[in-house]
Amino acid sequence: MQRINYPQQKEWEEILKRPTQTVSDIEEIVNSIFKEVQADGDAVIKKYTAQFDKVTLDSLLVTNVEIERANNTVSDALKQAMTLAKSNIEKFHAAQKTSKVDVETMPGVKCWQEKRPIQKVGLYIPGGTAPLFSTILMLAIPAKLAGCKEIVLCTPPDNNGDINPAILYAAQLCGVTQIFKVGGIQAIAGMTFGTESIPKVYKIFGPGNQYVTVAKQLATKHGVAIDMPAGPSELLVVADDSANAAFVTSDLLSQAEHGVDSQVILVSTSENLIEAVEMEIENQLQQLPRKEIARKSIGNSRLILVKNDQEALELINEYGPEHFIVCVENEAFFIENIQNAGSVFIGNYTPESAGDYASGTNHTLPTNGYAKQYSGVNLDSFMKSMTFQKISEKGIQGIGSAIELMAEAEGLQAHKNAVTLRLKSLR
Repeated sequence: MQRINYPQQKEWEEILKRPTQTVSDIEEIVNSIFKEVQADGDAVIKKYTAQFDKVTLDSLLVTNVEIERANNTVSDALKQAMTLAKSNIEKFHAAQKTSKVDVETMPGVKCWQEKRPIQKVGLYIPGGTAPLFSTILMLAIPAKLAGCKEIVLCTPPDNNGDINPAILYAAQLCGVTQIFKVGGIQAIAGMTFGTESIPKVYKIFGPGNQYVTVAKQLATKHGVAIDMPAGPSELLVVADDSANAAFVTSDLLSQAEHGVDSQVILVSTSENLIEAVEMEIENQLQQLPRKEIARKSIGNSRLILVKNDQEALELINEYGPEHFIVCVENEAFFIENIQNAGSVFIGNYTPESAGDYASGTNHTLPTNGYAKQYSGVNLDSFMKSMTFQKISEKGIQGIGSAIELMAEAEGLQAHKNAVTLRLKSLR
């Protein structure tokens, strides 16, 4: 990891850069595949599945037989772990339900707001080097709680044409309605336009590599909403001498092993802690099966020594991390003042892994600085708020003249007439 001591504020932008390609680098490829899928559907998806996943498929849809086989393959211990995680995720997301908002803004003018589920949602689950079955729990559980009728899942097959059994088990456990063997740009295009096999959805959720992220952004140009522009994983830890260097290192490496374009950052006021973490990184790295991936990610990463907590906070808010771990004596300062972070983990015994799997919070979070303006996935992500109003005779008489005056001032005579006709009928 690159070590940076006491950087000036004017240097922050450069040292906090993410190791990602720009949209323009990728957009041409994404556009091309989108156009092909829109024109020729399943045939194009199968072509790109053969090209990228090295397998030729007769059918994209996962069958009930394959799901049953997966159920028999997953160990009882893993099933129990998923059940525990499911219970906690359900509890936390069910608690996010809000009641109807009902207000009489003035006598006879009643306004209210109710929430309705998004009817058709698409979930993208990366396969690749790590089959993220935990993301199914994070997306399908709130979708089911919200009342979404169609929950479509796309995930890439292996070179035998199979889906990881844990992915299939998690999908049926959480109420996914259809599962398709398709990944990458072509999966996002399939859910955007619909094909002979894959239904068109109204909103797409889930993380992915930079190509998937740009594909999701392009989907919004075709009338499909997305959860957020979630790209490669990232973690920032703020720690001082009260932190355990081995714990801090394990958290940094837990995100570094996600992919070569992941990024992890340690911000500290303690030179001793930074030195301890530097030594610990190499020790722990050697023990990881995915050490080559983690090592490349560590090359994108930073150890930043700062003067005080206030400077640390300002730098962290500027970065806007996806995951933010607080391991400092004065934790209340960071908890109360952090403005830009996807999810916050507090104390020596709160690893980021807990949020990834089983504590109950959602791990689908904004990356690449989008924590400055996006929330992580939550129950409301799968719902829309609809407003209603009903105005009585007394209400239109009370509000009518104000509407007439405002409509006339804007030059919208038909708007005014819609009120005037009603007022005249009551005289």
